[in-house]
Amino acid sequence: MDFTPTEEQSAARDLAARIFGDLATPERLTAAGTDSDPELWKALCAAGLVGAVEELGLLGLVLLLEEQGRTTAQVPFASTCVYGLLALAAHGSPEQRERLSPGIGDGSVVVCGAFPAQGGVRAREVRGGTEGGSAQGELTGTVPVVPWLRDATHVLVADDRHGLWLTPVTDAVRVEAVELTAPWSAGRLTLDGASAERLGAGGVHPAAEGHQPPSRPPTPSPYSDVLATARTAFAGLQAGVCAGSLARAVAHVNTREQFGRPLAARQAVQLRAADAHMDIEAIRVTAYEAAWRRDAGLPYATHALTAAWWASEAGQRVVHTGQHLHGGAGADLDHPVHRHFLWGRQLDAYLGCGGEVLQELGELIVSEEEAQS
Repeated sequence: MDFTPTEEQSAARDLAARIFGDLATPERLTAAGTDSDPELWKALCAAGLVGAVEELGLLGLVLLLEEQGRTTAQVPFASTCVYGLLALAAHGSPEQRERLSPGIGDGSVVVCGAFPAQGGVRAREVRGGTEGGSAQGELTGTVPVVPWLRDATHVLVADDRHGLWLTPVTDAVRVEAVELTAPWSAGRLTLDGASAERLGAGGVHPAAEGHQPPSRPPTPSPYSDVLATARTAFAGLQAGVCAGSLARAVAHVNTREQFGRPLAARQAVQLRAADAHMDIEAIRVTAYEAAWRRDAGLPYATHALTAAWWASEAGQRVVHTGQHLHGGAGADLDHPVHRHFLWGRQLDAYLGCGGEVLQELGELIVSEEEAQS
């Protein structure tokens, strides 16, 4: 394993750090309220950072999302890259990639994901895909919460059979604003016979229907792969959120004095900060490993779940520490560290909380061992 960023990944990370640092200031975040920041989104796309993710890979995206998390910048970066750019690159048809990827890169196409699969969304195929084309269908059902839906032009929807469908936000797609713990421009998605195209060249992936030969480990279905990619990417985002929270706490305890000494001089404060630092490193390294394995074409499903577990369990510990070390200031809803707390708690449960992810990881390990025996 070698997690050393390439020259291109390092340059992109440094550029992202400058843009987020310049534009995602506490004043701008306060002014945005619970909406996204369109000017910041334009700046990121104009700098080529969104379009570059296809070349930078999932590890490159994780590095960029760490920088977003440090500032809690309110843009649909992770959503568009995971459910749009990377999903199309891995599973889309050539026609879909040619039609949609340029728009994603320039910011005119914003994709969000109705994930994980909801039992209430059903798909009806109305026309099968031709060679190189995509099956067309209609979607009906409701997804109670979809992050970044209010900004989206397209939604990647997982139906009740784990099929993946890409649908534009049209009159048949009703969007109602929903406020989450974190300001993620979320909405309630109601589909009423909405036109959609299957992600890829049509047909159901063999692994999704249980047609994988029993003598070899199952190949991940497009749904499983996109979900694992999302868990890895959002774990990277959580690493950045936690790092930003701890950085604010460290700055506070080094300047805040009690009885003539900085709070940072007290052993209890040092130990709490040290524990938080180790938790952040655990989130970061597990996200890096899962992303690196995906980019290298290696199995990474268990690694993505491991990263998601650390992002959930350790993430909530770190953002609580960030608030605690601020003392009374940490309870102020308008203090910048409170924003990290909200993001950390949102990411704690997004795509599965710690207990759910741990159960899924155990079941996956058992199934892999049975397949190899």
